[in-house]
Amino acid sequence: MFEQFSWQSWIGLGVAVVIAVVVVLVIVGIVTVAVRAASRRYPGLHESLGGVRRRARIMLGIVGIWIAVSLTLPAPDWRPLIDQGFRILAIAAGAFLLAGVMGLLIDRALTRYPIDVPDNRVARRVRTQVMILQRLGLAIIVLLAVGSILLTFPEVQTVGASLLASAGVATIVAGLAAQSTLAAVFAGMQLAFSDAIRVDDVVVANGEWGRIEEITLTYVVLRTWDERHVVLPSTYFTSTPFENWTRQGSALTGAILFDLDWRVDTGQLRTQLDVVLAETELFDGRVANVQVTDATGGFVSVRVLVSASDAGRLWDLRCLVREKLVEWLQKSGPAGLPRNRVMMVEQEPIPRSAPRTRATADTAAQSGFFSGTPEAEARGNDFTGAITMPNPTARA
Repeated sequence: MFEQFSWQSWIGLGVAVVIAVVVVLVIVGIVTVAVRAASRRYPGLHESLGGVRRRARIMLGIVGIWIAVSLTLPAPDWRPLIDQGFRILAIAAGAFLLAGVMGLLIDRALTRYPIDVPDNRVARRVRTQVMILQRLGLAIIVLLAVGSILLTFPEVQTVGASLLASAGVATIVAGLAAQSTLAAVFAGMQLAFSDAIRVDDVVVANGEWGRIEEITLTYVVLRTWDERHVVLPSTYFTSTPFENWTRQGSALTGAILFDLDWRVDTGQLRTQLDVVLAETELFDGRVANVQVTDATGGFVSVRVLVSASDAGRLWDLRCLVREKLVEWLQKSGPAGLPRNRVMMVEQEPIPRSAPRTRATADTAAQSGFFSGTPEAEARGNDFTGAITMPNPTARA
């Protein structure tokens, strides 16, 4: 029976495929045991390699089965088509594995830069740059994989050779057509390495206050305080002024403004501010001050300055201080509450008009419409004289 066995048969093909699968499983088992043994010295190694191990198994399985089929396929006419299919699968699996290895290395590197610490400016800058590089690396891997797959077809190789002659013109046309896209890509690279914004930065952009949640090659995602997501193009941050509240550090100083009465006791107001700040953990101890910034009209403008370790705590601290000081003014310092004052005065006597002299009367008579001339007097008599009423009885 075994003397008639031939590897170049369908049975030999099946046996070869089974052997290839077993060899792959043995290799995977050996690597798994070695990784588990290394995990005793380096905790978490086995879990962190989970994604890469799965991708490596796919790659080894494709290569092993490809070798088995190539050596034992009994139909030579099918060999070019099957080799082409396995070649495409191997290139795609290799790109998939390479992307996983790159992601693993980046994740291991970022563990050294946690962002859940008070002073995380350097960590946020590194994470921003690494995330941009990771996306750029993935784009390059995909492009190389697609190009390699296309080059496996002889027809594409012939067309590619003819296209090289017109590559200059095609590049110019493509550059003009994708000008806005390329500008966004270059803007994303500029943001990654200029350190203008970083992931988790607090910014005010396009009239919105929020944190930078994601930075890509073409756009930036801003998560606002009310959980909305504002997507802005990368070119916005390279061509439009915006506020970055965590550019050098997360600590900030905020102001609370009051319009109070002139009788307000600023000394007691400062004392009450110290009491309020002493009872809260939001205050970082850097700035606490009460200043009278203006005193015009009927009010005194008072500015209270406080500081906190980050923007979120500063907002809560400002609201707390405003609430406590208003409560204190209502209960203990009512003299400082704003008032509108009205001055009441007695009514002044109205002066009598000057007596009319004869010269004034003569002047008025000369210029009057019903006096001054015989014609005017006649008109006056017509309007002011007695009116004769008709007698209905006499008419009857």
